[in-house]
Amino acid sequence: MATGSLADIDQSLLSFEKLDRSSPDLWPEQIPGVSEFAAFTSPVNSGDSKTAPKKWMAELEQEDLEMLQEFGSLSTPQLMEKVRGLQNLAYQLGLEEAREMTRGKFLNILEKPTKR
Repeated sequence: MATGSLADIDQSLLSFEKLDRSSPDLWPEQIPGVSEFAAFTSPVNSGDSKTAPKKWMAELEQEDLEMLQEFGSLSTPQLMEKVRGLQNLAYQLGLEEAREMTRGKFLNILEKPTKR
């Protein structure tokens, strides 16, 4: 009897409502423009994507490509550790820049020259 009543409860909780996702008012894009970008860059629409180099790839140097390959070969925890290291480095550079700007302010290096 208990299993029969659970099945009845499960059946009563089912919804057969059809949601129409075509309405932009009901289902706005999370990030505007992503749908068009995804359609533009999908492999189906890109033609012969194996032989034709991408426009963004043409601007990369060999060092950039090696860095992309290095990041691509990292596991998720390794990649997160690399990102954490980059964030720490950026923070340290920001602190150093703030110190140098304060130093320049005290030495009056950043003042505009007065007209004589």
